[in-house]
Amino acid sequence: MFFDLPIDTTMQELLAGYDTDGDKRITKDDAPVNKDYRMVSTDGHTVILRNTYYISNLLQELAIAKDGTAPTLHISLCQIQEPPAERISRRIRTQFWDDLTRTIDEEGINRIAGDEKMHDNVQRIYVPYNDSVGIAYFKDVQTRMPKLDVVVLPKDITSDYVKSINDKPGILSLKIENGKGVPFVVPGGRFNEMYGWDSYFEGIGLLLDGRVDLAKAMVDNFCYQIKYYGKILNANRSYYLTRTQPPFLSSFIREVNDAMPVKDPKWLAESLAIAIQEYETVWMGGKRYTSNTGLNRYYADGIGIPPETEPGHFKELLQEYTDKYKLTELEFEQAYKDGTIKDAELDRYFVHDRTLRESGHDTSWRLDNVAADLNCVDVNSLLYKYEKDFEYLIATYFKDGFTGVDGKTYTPQYWAEKADTRKNLMHKYMWDENTHGYFDYNQRTGKRSDFMSATNFFPLWAGLASKEEAAQMVPQLMHELKAQGGFTGSSKASLDKYATGNVQRQWDYPNGWAPHQMVLWKGLIDYGFETEAREMIYRWLWTITQNAVDYNGTIPEKYDVVNATHKVYAEYGNVGTDFAYITRSGFGWMNASYQYGMSLLGDDYIKKLDNLERPESIFKE
Repeated sequence: MFFDLPIDTTMQELLAGYDTDGDKRITKDDAPVNKDYRMVSTDGHTVILRNTYYISNLLQELAIAKDGTAPTLHISLCQIQEPPAERISRRIRTQFWDDLTRTIDEEGINRIAGDEKMHDNVQRIYVPYNDSVGIAYFKDVQTRMPKLDVVVLPKDITSDYVKSINDKPGILSLKIENGKGVPFVVPGGRFNEMYGWDSYFEGIGLLLDGRVDLAKAMVDNFCYQIKYYGKILNANRSYYLTRTQPPFLSSFIREVNDAMPVKDPKWLAESLAIAIQEYETVWMGGKRYTSNTGLNRYYADGIGIPPETEPGHFKELLQEYTDKYKLTELEFEQAYKDGTIKDAELDRYFVHDRTLRESGHDTSWRLDNVAADLNCVDVNSLLYKYEKDFEYLIATYFKDGFTGVDGKTYTPQYWAEKADTRKNLMHKYMWDENTHGYFDYNQRTGKRSDFMSATNFFPLWAGLASKEEAAQMVPQLMHELKAQGGFTGSSKASLDKYATGNVQRQWDYPNGWAPHQMVLWKGLIDYGFETEAREMIYRWLWTITQNAVDYNGTIPEKYDVVNATHKVYAEYGNVGTDFAYITRSGFGWMNASYQYGMSLLGDDYIKKLDNLERPESIFKE
């Protein structure tokens, strides 16, 4: 059954009758004037829509059609009544990835270099001093875009230099190839640049949806960053030049290589060499390596208050110092920024704060004012995975040994020994025999943390835990972090113990995040806990699906998984919830988690998902 609907008139009718709160969306929070919406099909049959989900679907399809030139939408009833899980997955596959794709080149630069993060209203791009291709390209673009400010970075990018350009924000160039920018996927919303660990998780979704070339392109941009900026960046903005993110490059390379229909030995060799370079220089060759334990930590360089934070973010913290120096908050911030006031205690706090942001977990009470002192379970698990991936890739594809960027020859045995050493050290410092789990180790105080976090279980994903350890860890995981809508970022007990004041950190209880879900699902499956994995996959996908059905297709950055809602008010709110008529892109790693979960769940549970069967009706305690 088909309908030909005048686009503008029908949209006006729907908004007038069903969008009672005026947000240009039709959700379960609206109180419709008339619950029945009547449509006449092309063959003269009358159909009545009573379901909020169907009516909001119609509004969304009208909004898509409005982008075109035709005044009428031709649509089938099946499209309007598309089952929700299939609809979400289809839109991710056919629409969301494309809308989230960007390039740093003449065609794509306006969308990024002109956004709200350029607060001085200058379209500014920074290019590495030794990227001759990039410099020539953007200098040429500048002749046609006179408002574009092309800045060549110095050879030595120090913390002082980065501080000096904080009031001159700009986008950092990425790889130019064949006269075009190599594409990448952004998270969405206000995040309009290429992020570190987001990109790996987005890549999982891209590979599932057959977008191998786009996933490969993102690996290429990571390799460019290591080659020209010395690290995979927190994101390619000028104020992130001193900060990296959780290391997932070896996994990304390996999974893209596995997905290639035709293998590219040259690409694999070049990518692997640069990944080894990152391992040796970023993680093992500086402050991120702690010689007293032989393990690693996050440690971000930089000076002062992180410039990307929103005004007032540190208000509670800085109040103590404004009182101490008898200045207003604005006066103190300016004096601290220009060096008139020096305070070692505050300096150290911001070392921890920048490091917390490098970890990707910005912010969490687990890391507050202590991040730079911790050998974290997550980063060491990820580096163990690097070592095992390097061992596998060299043994499989480079049987005569592998020569790195530094000219050193690497063998599988070399990496196997590295991995074994790290595994033993993690067990020595991080494994707690009483609680039967891995915990962050404070290498400065010599004490193990007792903070219960989703990151404590990364050894399952990395394959580091023994079978006996996994058997002890999984019951703890399911007891401490399982919630109605998925895994929480931390336990309630840890939140109650460590939180101070009224500040809710967004990576803590009751919130759940896509990367944690995806890591934990894989860890459970790899160790044979398929039943637990299936339950948690379903709980997470049900949360996404139910919220999308109730709230006009909303797919946000994160969820309150205890209450299974996207209405999260911790710190930065919830990116991806602010749109009119229809979400065009969802949110990057949330999209990927949906596709990944759908690939693991099985048809029987997808049918239950389409029927919005609540988890508690399926999984008995």
